[in-house]
Amino acid sequence: MSKILVCGLVNMETTVKVKSFPLEYIPIDYNFFGVNSYPAGVGLNLSLAFSSLSDEVKLLSMVGDDSAGEMVKSVLTKNNVSIDYLCDSGNTAQSVVLYDDSGRRRIFCDLKDFQQKSFDEELFEKAAQDCDTLCLCNINFSRNLLKLGKSMGKRIACDVHTLSDIDDEYNFDYMNSADILFLSNENIVDREDVFLNLLKDKFRSEIIVIGMGKKGSLMYVRADEKIYHCDAVYNDNVVNTVGAGDALFSSFVHFYTKGIDPYLSLMYASAFASYKISFDGAAKGFLSTDELLDFYKNLDK
Repeated sequence: MSKILVCGLVNMETTVKVKSFPLEYIPIDYNFFGVNSYPAGVGLNLSLAFSSLSDEVKLLSMVGDDSAGEMVKSVLTKNNVSIDYLCDSGNTAQSVVLYDDSGRRRIFCDLKDFQQKSFDEELFEKAAQDCDTLCLCNINFSRNLLKLGKSMGKRIACDVHTLSDIDDEYNFDYMNSADILFLSNENIVDREDVFLNLLKDKFRSEIIVIGMGKKGSLMYVRADEKIYHCDAVYNDNVVNTVGAGDALFSSFVHFYTKGIDPYLSLMYASAFASYKISFDGAAKGFLSTDELLDFYKNLDK
């Protein structure tokens, strides 16, 4: 069993299925079974995925002393994720996700005042001491932990999500610290190869992965000086693609931390992410390790 630390956002997420984008204005739309609310956020998504894969997870985040915060704590406890490292922030963050049948989405995210806060370093050091990998999400309250994690000699994994410039000021610290770096191709479509080469030359990450949705993923492995393309696992029952990138990232980190080679780790992760998008809600649809290996074994490869 690996020990994984996650520092990232948790929030209350409401998903709303829409017919298409752009939205036509109407005063009310009776959207039966198309509106759902559930605790989510990148930090929570990763933590539930790691827990489902049987890792020991420590989640460092900020929640409010409100009903949303209580729901977050309840979900974490039910999924064997420690709530000992959650700090009271006054208010719990909220998000609304509009999505259509094609997988397109529009996210409205209210981070409250989290971007002006830093996580408690003493609490972080206590939590990180015996962890194998630190997943530090690119929310401002984890930024101060990057150098501290490096000074402790820990492997750091970061997902910077959408990126269009390797000199992106907000994400630079995360890219510069990450041993494992993930991002989406959403803002670099048709120039993924060029962007990956720029990243590998500028930063020293041992693994860099660009998730490309239906086109699969592209990975650079520094130890082999090799760029590898992994096909996506076909899913004919896509319900909601929100959280697919988190699923890919968490499952890769799970297997790579266990010592599985990066190529097989990414293939397993692709299967994990494919299965997950058959479920509505970013924090739902995670397989156990045994279920994933069985699912992968029965794929048409």
